[in-house]
Amino acid sequence: MHEMSLAEGILQLVEETAQREAARRVKTVVVEIGQLSSVEPAALEFCFAAVAAGGIAHTATLVIIDVPGAGNCIDCGLALPMTELFGVCPACGSHRLSPTRGTEMRVREIEIE
Repeated sequence: MHEMSLAEGILQLVEETAQREAARRVKTVVVEIGQLSSVEPAALEFCFAAVAAGGIAHTATLVIIDVPGAGNCIDCGLALPMTELFGVCPACGSHRLSPTRGTEMRVREIEIE
């Protein structure tokens, strides 16, 4: 389950930010996750709660923003929404799609006090 290592990476970033800003606690962590990123949001939430237990972010709420997938057909150039990495172009039937959005995962905001 790669969500555990992702949660650990998020927590490391959160803890570094909290330390740098001399925070007493972390209230909210907002994360953007692309639909094509192969990250399971529920598993990430579970893993984040597990790795944050006992630390400065132990009561933090993890908010996940779903980023829709999008891409282009390499053969005909059509820009299209994507719900899977290996789909079919509705215009030409090609399987050669190149994602342009939805593969990313990033921490967008950390709310501290």
